[in-house]
Amino acid sequence: MGVRERLRDLARTPVEQHADELREQTVSEGGDDLTALAPRHSACVCGTVRTVTLPPKASVPALVAEVWDGKGSVNLVWVGRRSIGGIEPGTFLRARGRVTTVKGTATIFNPAYEIIPKQ
Repeated sequence: MGVRERLRDLARTPVEQHADELREQTVSEGGDDLTALAPRHSACVCGTVRTVTLPPKASVPALVAEVWDGKGSVNLVWVGRRSIGGIEPGTFLRARGRVTTVKGTATIFNPAYEIIPKQ
């Protein structure tokens, strides 16, 4: 590692360092680049759950988890669910499904998923 690379590493913020580590883990787990997801194509996504939200009780039950891979994000939506054990902020997971776009955001409905233990 040269002097230029060391200086660049020292200038990075903790968030940038975490994003780089997360991106490396995503690639090693076989995840696709979330910034390059194409609608109507199957994808394998990996990343950390940043947020978990539920729509109001008056609407159809659906659990929405935003997954971030250090570069981009995708929403995973499980229709008919109000909760899934283990799906919470900070969880690293791998999900597979067909990508669609909802309000400009890449989204996968009812994905197959697996929770990956932290390294």
